[in-house]
Amino acid sequence: MKTLNKQDVIDILYGCAVLGTGGGGSLTEGLQIMEDDFINNREIKLLDVHEVADDAYIATPYGCGAPKKEHEELDEKYKNLPKIKDIPSILALKKLEDYLGQKFVAVSSTELGGANTAEALHIAALLGIPIMDADPAGRSVPELSHSTYFIKNVPIAPMAVATEFGDVIILPDVVDDLRAEEIVRAIAVVSNNLVGVVDHPTTAKIYRESVIIGAISYAQKIGQILRVAKEQGKNVAHEIAQSENGKILFEGIIDKMPWECTSAFNIGEIHITGTGIYINDIYKIWFKNENLMSYKNNKIDVTCPDLICLFGKDGMPITNPDAKIGAEVVVIALSAPDIWKTKEGLACFSPRYFGFDIDYAPFEI
Repeated sequence: MKTLNKQDVIDILYGCAVLGTGGGGSLTEGLQIMEDDFINNREIKLLDVHEVADDAYIATPYGCGAPKKEHEELDEKYKNLPKIKDIPSILALKKLEDYLGQKFVAVSSTELGGANTAEALHIAALLGIPIMDADPAGRSVPELSHSTYFIKNVPIAPMAVATEFGDVIILPDVVDDLRAEEIVRAIAVVSNNLVGVVDHPTTAKIYRESVIIGAISYAQKIGQILRVAKEQGKNVAHEIAQSENGKILFEGIIDKMPWECTSAFNIGEIHITGTGIYINDIYKIWFKNENLMSYKNNKIDVTCPDLICLFGKDGMPITNPDAKIGAEVVVIALSAPDIWKTKEGLACFSPRYFGFDIDYAPFEI
């Protein structure tokens, strides 16, 4: 087990924001979440999957919904509702422990994202338990079924859903992960587009057979590359792509960004006009919370499950709600974890799943 210091955590969250591919929640929010733990000197521990007993229980807490723009105001219809002190996923976790009569010895992140991974780290710190050095996505993903748990047939239920207003729903059973997605999103739609969820309560034995091992350490590595590149005045996007066998896809200026929040998803496009060596080219990214499809000069370039990552001129990863017209950006691709490239992985997370008439093909360096 490793105790994480403040810089470790910051590196992890920056790396998660890169691997969030435009989703995973706000990095600023994630850092703010963790600041409370830094101020109060709470221990934050990272646990290797092989350091926990087979029969010990692990749970996966996270926020689910459509990330908001920074400083976005609360909708009028929610302003008279009570607000809980705990973050919703902690309330959900406590209620799920009560329901199961089982304490969780550790938590797992549900995806790698600036806010969602911070939420799991924060919950672990508040409860005095470690976070696992693993993840069931290895990136950010838009839907609950986009999970290695789903590929490995690990039941999502029993699960708990809580709102920031104190509502709690326990789901002892659901038909499957796809149905769970519909139910949770429906609750989010009437709950300021965000709920806390805890699902996949499972033994450590099943957990280690079902996840991407070492995912948090990988995010930390990406964050360290980002930090060092900024300190040395290097191009962050180029450094990460070179280090991780990725590819620079495009550089330019965002000139259009049509999108909408629908059914608790941010869905839209980012249009980029080329600069430098790309001066005569155009680029487009299609996203559903996360960047999932990209086109160069109107031809398919890179698709999910590979990662399409957007950086600002300052080297900071950009989440889609905070992308701005006129911003100078760099787009890179990173390879998806191997499990997503299997037949089972592509069945639930590939262009065809999202309605595009094209098969996945790995990008070429």
